[in-house]
Amino acid sequence: MAMRIALVHEWLTNMAGSERALLALHELYPEAPIFTSVYIPEEFPELAGADVRTSFLQKVPGAKTKHQAFSLFRTVAFERFDLSEYDVVISSCHAEAKGVITRPETLHICYCYTPVRYYWSGYHHYLKNPRFGIFNPIVKLIMPYMTNYLRLWDRFAADRVDRFVAISEHVARRIRKYYRRESDVIFPPVTTSWIKKSDIPGDYFLLVGRIIPYKRADIVVEAFNQLGLSLKVAGTGPDLESLRKASASNIEFLGRVPDSQLRELYEGCKALIFPQEEDFGIVPLEAMAAGKPVIAYRAGGALETIIEGETGVFFNHQNVESLLQAVRGFDAARFKPDECRAQALRFDVEVFKQKFEAFVDQAWRDFQDDEQNTSLTKMGHLASVPKDTKTEGEDGRSTNKKRVV
Repeated sequence: MAMRIALVHEWLTNMAGSERALLALHELYPEAPIFTSVYIPEEFPELAGADVRTSFLQKVPGAKTKHQAFSLFRTVAFERFDLSEYDVVISSCHAEAKGVITRPETLHICYCYTPVRYYWSGYHHYLKNPRFGIFNPIVKLIMPYMTNYLRLWDRFAADRVDRFVAISEHVARRIRKYYRRESDVIFPPVTTSWIKKSDIPGDYFLLVGRIIPYKRADIVVEAFNQLGLSLKVAGTGPDLESLRKASASNIEFLGRVPDSQLRELYEGCKALIFPQEEDFGIVPLEAMAAGKPVIAYRAGGALETIIEGETGVFFNHQNVESLLQAVRGFDAARFKPDECRAQALRFDVEVFKQKFEAFVDQAWRDFQDDEQNTSLTKMGHLASVPKDTKTEGEDGRSTNKKRVV
């Protein structure tokens, strides 16, 4: 009999890396319903016809846009989902999705993008930089107390997971640190088919991604202000206007670009600049799929995807001086487009699906074997216990007492 599988994901409101992984899981298990807190269907034409089941937050104003403000409510939302009819539950998780409650007979696999950033590794960063406008002082006052409870909830929710799968060794170390759990590693899917390899040397450097503080676009802009080299920036975010005002004429801000234009930008660049520390990082692999090398900060998932000297180079410190040194010493002629492309293909979406499906099948067999062995052990133990044991009552007469096991 086929496994009855359910998928769980935090929210479906915009397309990002974790949502692309969920779509790959949906392709693997198209009959599996998707449980999520909130859903904007027009943002996900790929899910047209899918069985998407939302929580009570779907009808709450603001829940689809102010995710951090609804963390407490999502803990309740995911616990309320009834998953009792499924053999395997796969939570696609970077926040509360792993908190679903399953039966003892159900295998819960968590594909973990990271332990919740704003509870754990990124807590102090988020506390210093809340983005709630005039409510920032109130958020800074309340956040430590609310996060303390949510951190405890998150830790206990991790205990509900039977098997953790991390998106990188970098994340596996975080899971070990914060949840005290071991995890397997399956790299997330990267769609490479839409990007073609280019053998033509580019004439500009490229920065791609949201313009938010931890992405560190600020050090790239300052470095290229000094270098005077051509830089194109694709992406939008709250820091966009301030960086645009601080940039020289050699830096071009393109805003949000469609995939067709992004493909051309990858194929036409000299190299991608990747200044942030990411849990994995899909953008460098998209650039490599176009045959282009990457200049990356030596941290996080980039260490697991970029081969130094073959598909890119690293700079050691997340500051302007270190980036300047890396760009000045960069020689595009050292890198072969075929090698860059070949490295990207190792992380292709089809590779992900093959590895994940094999993992789930094996995990389900192991889970069933464990359940059967546990049952046999209990039966053997009970069979070895005498049904009745004679003891003497207070009046000296023998009585029959059952032993409590």
